Amino acid sequence: MHCKVSLSLLRSLLVIAVAALLATEVQAADPCSGHKFLRTPRPELSCSRLRLNIYPSPDGMLRAAVYPVDISLDASPDLESRVVIRTRDGETLSSKDYSSPRGFNGHYVINAKWSPDSKFFVYSMASSGGHSPWQFPMAVYGREAVHGSEKDRIVGFSDLINGNPTLSPDFRFTGPHTVVASTWRQPGEDKVPVTVDLQAAFDNLPR
Repeated sequence: MHCKVSLSLLRSLLVIAVAALLATEVQAADPCSGHKFLRTPRPELSCSRLRLNIYPSPDGMLRAAVYPVDISLDASPDLESRVVIRTRDGETLSSKDYSSPRGFNGHYVINAKWSPDSKFFVYSMASSGGHSPWQFPMAVYGREAVHGSEKDRIVGFSDLINGNPTLSPDFRFTGPHTVVASTWRQPGEDKVPVTVDLQAAFDNLPR
């Protein structure tokens, strides 16, 4: 009896292991996601149902959408991104396209979050072609008014920290609109945290 139970358990574990292996292989072979280059070009009509990511603001008034741009058939469609900010009623307020003509010199979004007060949408990116792999550019949408004031726009985070780069895709909020990211004190040095009050930073931007 003990032998039969052990054999049955062994079969069950084997089935689970095979299923997990097959699932991993299928996921790795998926040409439609993963921010990756492909060994062989995919068919032109492949990946017709592109998956976008939607980020509603905490107050429910705005929505940020990150679209895969799908430029090159030699890569997954999400290797480059477009960011669009809309009201909950569907009116487009701002957008930014991070694609490149051939699909190898743009950026794709890694992490994205709204500030707790819903006034700013922050996102980090990586290079689609693997250029400057130590750098992860960030951008910020500043919401001053839902009908497009001078400050209702998207700016590079580096413009808010004296032109310095951001060295990690990770960031966090420590207040209603205060964000902590990573940069350097001097080129080539280890990364250090940088804290930015986004409201104050946008107030100081030139018109």
